[in-house]
This record gives sequence, C-alpha cells and structure tokens, in this order.
Amino acid sequence: MRDPEQESFPALMQSRIDREHLPFRTINAGVSGDTSSGGLSRIGYWLGKPISIFVLELGINDLIRGVNPSVTLRNLDAIVEKVKSTYPAASIVLMGMDFPLPFSHSLITEFRSIFRKLKDKHQLTFIPFFLEGVIGQPALTLPDGLHPSAKGYEVIAERIWPVLSPLLR
Repeated sequence: MRDPEQESFPALMQSRIDREHLPFRTINAGVSGDTSSGGLSRIGYWLGKPISIFVLELGINDLIRGVNPSVTLRNLDAIVEKVKSTYPAASIVLMGMDFPLPFSHSLITEFRSIFRKLKDKHQLTFIPFFLEGVIGQPALTLPDGLHPSAKGYEVIAERIWPVLSPLLR
C-alpha cells in the first residue's frame, strides 16, 4: 500500500539527505490547500524548533481564492522576517509559484512578481517556479493537472536537489 506522506517533496528531500548521510531532518509544515495567512498564523509554532534551512513554498492558493497579491506579499514577507529574526544564520529558500498560462485572472501578473520582490528584498535562495516541468503534464500530475503526483514530486525533487544540496554541506 502506498503512503502519500512518503511521496511528498519533504519526504523525498529527507530520503536524499539520508542517502547522502547528512545530519538534517526535514519537517513538513505544509497544510494542503493552505494560504499565506494560514502559514503566517502557524509560523510561531514552527519557529520553536531548531531551523538551519527554511523552505518557503506557499502562496498559490491565495491566487486561486482571489486574495490580492499585495496581501500575499505582506504575509510571505512577514514569514521571512520572523524566520530571519529568530534564526539569523538560517538559509531561506523561496519556491516561486506561477500558474499555467490558460488560467485567466486579473491578479495573475501582480502575483507573478511577488516572489522576485521577496527574493530581491531578502537576498533569498530562489527557485523561480516550484512546479516547472510538472504542471500540466498528465503523467506527472493528479487528474486536476495542477497538483504533482508521486512521479511529479520525484521530478521536482531531482530538479531542486542541486539548489538545496550546497546549503546542507
């Protein structure tokens, strides 16, 4: 029987960390369908645990729900600020999000800019599009064409490992 938790991006990163014999443990603080405001409301709890590398992949559900990108930017910025003030030596990796071109929404252009604004303001390690090469690929996504399948997460993990690996050494 397959275990979806073991197929998640954090689980795949932990598997790679273990194979490389690196002394790190991943914590999946994600909540399916979460928004930036939900992440901001929970960050205090997670900052009670030691953090060396903080991976921020949040915000696309805000766009889907019609949240103004300025609110998303403010929430994500507050998360980054809290991590930096609590763990100044921690590396922060920002996973940018985008939406497939056929999606029509008046806020999409503004949304696309928030991740670069955060990257530039805080000098973050940056992945411009977390789902690159996966979204819209039926063999790599769930039936909705947006959410990665187990195979899709494997593709994402392989693409992102070279960015995370140097931070773990």
